[in-house]
Amino acid sequence: MTSSGDSNDESYSKRKVAYVFSPEYIQTCDSLSKVPNRASMVHSLIEAYELLEHMNIVKPELATIEEMAKFHTDSYLEHLHKISQDGDNDDPQSADYGLGYDCPVVEGIFDYAAAVGGATLTAAQSLLDQKCDVAINWSGGWHHAKKDEASGFCYVNDAVLGILRLREKYERVLYVDVDLHHGDGVEDAFSFTSKVMTVSLHKFSPGFFPGTGDVCDTGLGKGRWYAVNVPLEDGIKDDRYYQIFSSVMQEVYAHFNPEAVVMQLGADTMAGDPMCSFNMTPVGVGKCLQYVLGWRLPTLLLGGGGYNLANTARCWTYLTAVVLGKSLSSEIPDHEGI
Repeated sequence: MTSSGDSNDESYSKRKVAYVFSPEYIQTCDSLSKVPNRASMVHSLIEAYELLEHMNIVKPELATIEEMAKFHTDSYLEHLHKISQDGDNDDPQSADYGLGYDCPVVEGIFDYAAAVGGATLTAAQSLLDQKCDVAINWSGGWHHAKKDEASGFCYVNDAVLGILRLREKYERVLYVDVDLHHGDGVEDAFSFTSKVMTVSLHKFSPGFFPGTGDVCDTGLGKGRWYAVNVPLEDGIKDDRYYQIFSSVMQEVYAHFNPEAVVMQLGADTMAGDPMCSFNMTPVGVGKCLQYVLGWRLPTLLLGGGGYNLANTARCWTYLTAVVLGKSLSSEIPDHEGI
């Protein structure tokens, strides 16, 4: 771990940070088959570096069906609830809702969706209540789910739910997605509105999931020009990535003038991720995060992809330190999980 910036900067000392956590929430998120035990690895490393004492720990509430129905259809939520009770993988309707191949049906999956959706809503509410300047839910960021179907390991689109909650107070909300994969579910949700701008930097190549996010996809109807897609080549490193990110964000900020930000920080862009595409380090992503934090807007930070679990824990711990203006020792402290 290297230093995450100048801790003397007075803007850090005034930055109030809410961190969504409860042991039950971590346990629920650990059960996700694609990233088993990742949530506890992330949390235990953040705890080992003694970052928790600099944040306000907020216990997440479960999302109600009514809250999830602000985006998802009743029929999808009802089906998810029905199959979740017994882990029924043979229901013929499931395929219509995207459940099966990359979104396996397991017992309790509805409770997982309600936990993740509720945690992001809890984080967003902390911002609305002005209890913090930045709110963090590293187990959120499931950006592929559509209103009526699961997709790409995502059963609930907590990012969309968080944006909708922020829109109750803020006229213009900016969504920034630096996951390796295109944030298609969030872009789709807001493609017809000028009140939410979506920006996604991602890998875009034939056959790579989800196959959307071409540079010429710019939104529809009233939302035209309010979706920004930045397809990137394999192998990109920190310096080039930051150069592209900062030049795009400068334009976005000038034209959209956001009042609040949701940033999805999927760690599958890291060198060493099984996706084997980008060659980023936590320092490069940290610079992008610092750029956004420099606007001093209410900011909701979410996780996302990240399939090398130890690297993902290191990345999100480093980013937590960036938010707090703390430097991390390169000696990783003893802790459970890695």
